[in-house]
Amino acid sequence: MGAGLEGWDDPAEPAGPAEPAGLAEPAGPAEPASLATTTGPAEPTGLATTAGPAEPASLATTTGPAEPASLATAAGPTEPTGPAEPPGLAEPIEPASATSPTSHTGSTGLAEPTGLAEPIEPAGLTGSVEPTGLAEPIAPAGLTGSADPTGPAKPIEPAGLTGSAEPTGLAKPIEPTSPTGSAEPTSSAKLIDPTCPTSPTAPTKPPTPPRPRRLLRRFVLGLVLLLVLPVASAAVALRLAYGGEPGSGAHSRGRDAVWLGHAWVDGRKGDADVTALARRLRSTGIRDLYVHAGPLEHDGTLPDSAYPKARWLIGAVHEAAPGVRVQAWLGDELATESPDGMRLERAATRTAIVASTRRVLAAGFDGVHFDLEPLHSGDAHYLGLLDALHRTTEAAGVPLSVAAHQIDPLPALHTVAGALTGHPKWWSREYFGQVARRVDQIAVMSYDTATPLPSLYGGYVARQTALALDATPESTDLLMGLPFFHETKPGHLAYAETVPAAVRGVRLGLSRADADRVRFGVALYVDFAATEADWAAYREGWVTPG
Repeated sequence: MGAGLEGWDDPAEPAGPAEPAGLAEPAGPAEPASLATTTGPAEPTGLATTAGPAEPASLATTTGPAEPASLATAAGPTEPTGPAEPPGLAEPIEPASATSPTSHTGSTGLAEPTGLAEPIEPAGLTGSVEPTGLAEPIAPAGLTGSADPTGPAKPIEPAGLTGSAEPTGLAKPIEPTSPTGSAEPTSSAKLIDPTCPTSPTAPTKPPTPPRPRRLLRRFVLGLVLLLVLPVASAAVALRLAYGGEPGSGAHSRGRDAVWLGHAWVDGRKGDADVTALARRLRSTGIRDLYVHAGPLEHDGTLPDSAYPKARWLIGAVHEAAPGVRVQAWLGDELATESPDGMRLERAATRTAIVASTRRVLAAGFDGVHFDLEPLHSGDAHYLGLLDALHRTTEAAGVPLSVAAHQIDPLPALHTVAGALTGHPKWWSREYFGQVARRVDQIAVMSYDTATPLPSLYGGYVARQTALALDATPESTDLLMGLPFFHETKPGHLAYAETVPAAVRGVRLGLSRADADRVRFGVALYVDFAATEADWAAYREGWVTPG
């Protein structure tokens, strides 16, 4: 019988002996009193039989396959005279076609021995039966159901029926790969990917590419490391610079200075204030007072009205504190980082600054101290101005002093800071030296460092002191600034930038770089913000260190 179960209504009857009574075969499927009979090949309950020659009454005979309870069943007619093939050695024989002479009713099933052979499902099946330990029949092509191997033979539904018998044993379906594929003869069933007919296993998946979120995490981590590692390394270096003990010769040389506010020249201070100032100065090493007489106008001019009490102050200080010099502190904001401010690139502005210097010296000041900010490293116009100013002060026999920016802690750091923030805070070592050689006195503004701890700030000051000593000629007075103010703002933490930490840093730097430098001191910024604790820390740590 073919895939459409031809001859279902008119099965071919062989010319062999008649079947025993009680097993008459109807035109359709008939079921005897004891055993079910189908129109397909029947399986015996004992040994393999077919619907050919008659069998004894003890063996059930059908016209279709019958499933055994224990042994294998042949898919076609039984061999009439030959001995039955022993279990375990039978090889499945695939019929040539649905009308093969080996098939009585057109069955395409193959007999499978017990133990070794596994069923092979023909192409086109929609389901398959897996052996339960013993050989089982393979359903004909086109069947939608499968025989239950656990009991007597049951009728097999023709193609098109919706019902199917479900095995109760260990049978599992083996999914066909394609109409031309074959089942894999293994001891256990495997599911085969239908999308890969030439391979029993699914292809290896390619590695999953990194997700955008993972890439973002890696980028952030790299950025953090890029920022954190240099900062951490710098912190360790500054802490190490703060270690150790300063040399015994690291103390005041009597060349210190202090910045004083504008109140000393505008009439707010009187004789009593001068007397108190002189009394304080006696226990210090201060020789120069930078008295605020400005600020300069953006065009470089300075009216006399800016310092009306200058002559009185100069005379009072000379009388109360002989040997102390009163210098005019002049300054302005430069237009280097904003559109407003003084422009040194203008020759007229530089000329006006020189003229203003002559006027303050004519008022009796003992020198002039300039503080122009923010002044970028490499500014040639500033160097030209200093040359002109030094000729003026030298002719008057007084010192020219300037406030200076800090020196690059790392090479070209001012360039990096300028590119990232627009504020190149530091000067290069070379530019610092160029400025120092053009003046008589240079005071480093060694505060506003943004360091978070006193130890780190002290280590930073120690490093700045060593750098400045290396860049400043011995003919120029070098002063290191001390923070006598307590304002907390961006770039300055009052709890970290303390006078004790700064004094210790200055002493450490001096001891390591040039312990015998004579023209050296400190400058205190600023008198109107200082506390008694600041003055005490300066005296005890620098003037008379224990």
